[in-house]
Amino acid sequence: MALDKRPAKELFEKLVVTKEGKRLGFVKDMSFETRSGELIHFVMASPTTYAMGLNLEKTKDGMLVPYTAILAVGDFVVVSEEEMK
Repeated sequence: MALDKRPAKELFEKLVVTKEGKRLGFVKDMSFETRSGELIHFVMASPTTYAMGLNLEKTKDGMLVPYTAILAVGDFVVVSEEEMK
């Protein structure tokens, strides 16, 4: 599924929620493929207790959420929990 193109700065500090409405944390940063500019994943800061129980890669800056998990971007970043496993 392709998302509409938008400036990356619009995603920073947005609340990340699952499609079921569970709060996970906030977008802190992003990683891109340098040649194509394609988003690989975003870094989620301030993870909730629920998010800490998910099988996400952790870095010193936060938890990595794969691009493929993003379902929608609006007031929140909505992700699919199934795509994060």
